[in-house]
Amino acid sequence: MIEVKDLTKKYGSHYAIDRLNFNVKSGHIYGFLGPNGAGKSTTMNIIAGCLAATEGTVKINGYDIYKEPIKAKRSIGYLPEFPPLYLDMTPYEYLRFVAEAKEVDRGLVDEKIEQVMKETGITDMQDRLIKNLSKGYRQRVGIAQAMLGDPEVIILDEPTVGLDPKQIIEIRELIKSLGTTHTVILSSHILSEISAVCDYVLIISKGKLVAQDTLENLSAHYTSSATVRVLVSGEEGGLRMAIDTVKDSLTDYTYGYDKDEPQYLAAEITIPRDTDIRARLSNALVENGCTILSMTTESLSLEDVFLMLTQDSHDEDEAASREADAMPASVSDETETEAEDDEPVTYDSLFSAGESEAGLRDDESDDDDEEDMTDEEPDIEALEAAEAEEKAKAEAEMAARLRKKEPPAENQPRKKQDDGEYRSLFTISDDDKGEDNK
Repeated sequence: MIEVKDLTKKYGSHYAIDRLNFNVKSGHIYGFLGPNGAGKSTTMNIIAGCLAATEGTVKINGYDIYKEPIKAKRSIGYLPEFPPLYLDMTPYEYLRFVAEAKEVDRGLVDEKIEQVMKETGITDMQDRLIKNLSKGYRQRVGIAQAMLGDPEVIILDEPTVGLDPKQIIEIRELIKSLGTTHTVILSSHILSEISAVCDYVLIISKGKLVAQDTLENLSAHYTSSATVRVLVSGEEGGLRMAIDTVKDSLTDYTYGYDKDEPQYLAAEITIPRDTDIRARLSNALVENGCTILSMTTESLSLEDVFLMLTQDSHDEDEAASREADAMPASVSDETETEAEDDEPVTYDSLFSAGESEAGLRDDESDDDDEEDMTDEEPDIEALEAAEAEEKAKAEAEMAARLRKKEPPAENQPRKKQDDGEYRSLFTISDDDKGEDNK
């Protein structure tokens, strides 16, 4: 389905991603997991054909994203972290525009739009302006556009960022339903989100792939033991005698009164990962007069594995944060760390790139393009605020000019000419008129 080989992206001397290698097979929901700044969005943008790599290859259904970009992109639907929505359109108008950009069969456009609106739950919102929709519904519109064109793979970059808990649950359910008919790649730094919807995980840290497997295999691979937790009512001696009967199968244990429910006894028993003592322990507890209230077996969680594999990255982030806090403000501002994300994706980059344009690599691009490239992520809120301020200022100046009439010629500022006569600064001379006529 998707083959990524030696994928590398550099900004100056900084490696946003460093020789990534992985394959995506059909029929799974893949979680692309990593700390902030690990290179997730950069990787997604390259796979979607919105960003050129420095080195490496990406093949989608056998088509090289650089050599045959149009054919490769037809297999992908992409929702960037900042969805390229046109806020003054309605969802229906926007989806019709996207369908045209994706060259959906004209005779099937209305049918396909109706289908994706129904699947994403936005049918009732199709005639409202997108700018009046909630964040959750905007994300649904973004997912709907990714589904148009019947792509085999749908890539979702941080689809639940900024949503409230109810909206997050709804989007997760939508992603699960997408997984029944599409291969889904979900990029996120939220562990609970990956655990809730994904059956296969790729973990990236500092631009490098550090693990890839199913959730169960990852947990099993990085731990050699499991913990049995039991809560009982009864005598402490009875609990101790029950534990003694399974001593040959355990590596460690503790017991005593439970912290949360001190009227009950609790025990934590560490056993080898491939060992199961639950049946023997249950019988021993009953024989020794203990009533079992709960018994659970726990192994290493995805969070434990993630922290283990990305600990160096977390340590570096904390050290950099402490160093930045210790610096004067002026120095700290000049030494901001390089961000992984690029400029917000637009439909110009998603659909308008021709064969030669999309196939352009960093080392083949013009010098001017390389000079314009920056390492830092644009501050979207600051840009929008600056644009709004500039627009308001221009409107105020225009309104002032309309309200105020220009003073008559006799009241205008005058300057003395070489011939001793005074002439208005705003009066056009005959010589000037002659020049204009020419």
